[in-house]
Amino acid sequence: MAAPGGRSGAAEWGGFEDNVQGGGSAVIDMENMDDTSGSSFEDMGEMHQRMKEEEEEEAEGEAGAAEEEEDGEFLGVKGLRGQLGRQVADQMWQAGKRQASRAFSLYANIDILRPYFDVEPVQVRARLLESMIPVKMINFPQKIAGELYGPLMLVFTLVAILLHGMKTSDTIIREGTLMGTAIGTCFGYWLGVSSFLYFLAYLCNAQITLVQMLSLLGYGLFGHCITLFVTYNIHFHSLFYIFWLGVGGLSTLRMVAVLLSRTVGHTQRLILCGTLAALHMLFLLYLHFAYHKVVEGILDTLEGPNVPPFQRVARDIPVVSNVVLNTTAKSVALTL
Repeated sequence: MAAPGGRSGAAEWGGFEDNVQGGGSAVIDMENMDDTSGSSFEDMGEMHQRMKEEEEEEAEGEAGAAEEEEDGEFLGVKGLRGQLGRQVADQMWQAGKRQASRAFSLYANIDILRPYFDVEPVQVRARLLESMIPVKMINFPQKIAGELYGPLMLVFTLVAILLHGMKTSDTIIREGTLMGTAIGTCFGYWLGVSSFLYFLAYLCNAQITLVQMLSLLGYGLFGHCITLFVTYNIHFHSLFYIFWLGVGGLSTLRMVAVLLSRTVGHTQRLILCGTLAALHMLFLLYLHFAYHKVVEGILDTLEGPNVPPFQRVARDIPVVSNVVLNTTAKSVALTL
């Protein structure tokens, strides 16, 4: 009994030792676990502290950048305004330079004038004849030639007729042929009256362009050329009045009829067509009666009256002076 008991006690003691050893290893494992968990908590704390520090650094960096931007905006307002002002001025200068160069290149290009002078002589002759025939239909807008070759040639023809009239009349021509005055009068009427009538047509809502107005008024000078050419060579006032009413009246009626067909409203038609008729007919009267006198008055004002220069003329010595001289000579001889 003792042996078995001893065996069982030894067994129990061995089991106790095993349990103690097992417990010791468990305790060691717990200690290791506690050490591991402590180190992990410390690591988490350090990581959390680092993250907080990084966030604070980032916040400080953003705040500093914002302050720098605000300071830069506050301190650089004048600089930015100066830069913007220079940029705007530079852009305006470049835009103006481009527009100016484009305008010069546009007006220097002769191709833009080609459509206004590209016309056949047959067409010009037909339009000259049509300018003396009034239009009957005014309910529809009548066609107006958009070319300037015929009107320009008629203006030069009128200049030549005025110079011819001054030479054939009793007008005293000084300083050449006064071509500048004639050119200024004819071109001034053509361009000035055309521009004025175009402005009036714009106010009266007439469907016509400036080129068409120049063409219409230019071809209307054909009657003036015929009237002045005939009456400058045949000096009869009655003949002039016949041509003034007949030839000049027909060309004026043609222009009036064309404007009537392109204008809406009785009042607008009356204003526009009445102004055109009055200016055109009065201009013909001025060229025939008053042009030469006006030119002479201008020349007298600018250069003075036409007085011939003084000339030395030999005069005869009267007989009384001869007798006095002879008596004086005799008295001198007696004295000697």
